[in-house]
Amino acid sequence: MRVVGQNDKKWTRVGVRTGLAVLALAVLASGCGQDREPAEPAGGQQPLQAPPARALDSYAGKLRAAQAARAAAAKRWGLKKVPLAAPPPPAEKPRITTREGFEVDGHERLDLPPVFTTVPVEEKVVFLTIDDGAEKDPEFLRMMSELKVPYSAFLSDYVVNDDYGYFKDMQKRGVSLHNHTLHHPYLPALSRARQKREICGMQDVVEEHYGTRPVLFRPPYGNYDKNTLRAAKSCGITHVPLWNEEVFADHWEYREWDRKIHPGDIVLSHFRGRDDWKGTMPDMIRRFLDKVTAEGYAVGRLEDYL
Repeated sequence: MRVVGQNDKKWTRVGVRTGLAVLALAVLASGCGQDREPAEPAGGQQPLQAPPARALDSYAGKLRAAQAARAAAAKRWGLKKVPLAAPPPPAEKPRITTREGFEVDGHERLDLPPVFTTVPVEEKVVFLTIDDGAEKDPEFLRMMSELKVPYSAFLSDYVVNDDYGYFKDMQKRGVSLHNHTLHHPYLPALSRARQKREICGMQDVVEEHYGTRPVLFRPPYGNYDKNTLRAAKSCGITHVPLWNEEVFADHWEYREWDRKIHPGDIVLSHFRGRDDWKGTMPDMIRRFLDKVTAEGYAVGRLEDYL
């Protein structure tokens, strides 16, 4: 049995100008083909705006308001810069394959879920994923909602079962909830049947409490074998995302030798607080966002790419 173990504002101004330019072209196009100037309104009244011009003003106003709210939230939460807005989700999803060296025997023949640490993209976008569910910090929920930063949660029942409502609130805020087993065991030490109980059992928990059956699964500690992936597939899992970097409240850790972030990297963190970290979850998010923003990266929603 083989075991695989893995333990700002500038961009927004450009976006505003681009959006305004597109709408301005629409305004110009609406006047093409006219042979004469429009008549002056009687009585010195101001002419009514054409519909495209009103749309231009409305669009620009919404962009300014959204940017002002984002900038205010960044300041309120102590960020060095305003986080960059993610690019639109790709119309055609990238093809996800298992990272070289992360395969199990018969991986392709058995059509097992791909195991990957990076999504193949060209844009400077990364994906934040958070595991287990031990810390249930309401400030973290508020911070992420105000900053509008997407992330994905991989939950284990043994630490979320004391407060399913916290993660229901998280789900209502647009976060997808995924599978991290019932009890967070070292899976390769278990039989295929016991692994299946851990994975399928968590599928049942998520469906019962949150109304969805996950298709993403992360094995505890990043450890898995062929039985893990066969059990996961039988439970409805389609993808097994691992990670390329891990962020804590006070430091980063890297898988790659260059110790750098790369386009499409999946970043791991955990639901932790001062009992386990030198800081809080908001501290972790500040460290995460300050680094990725300074390096020109936006945070995307992982599910949009799979």
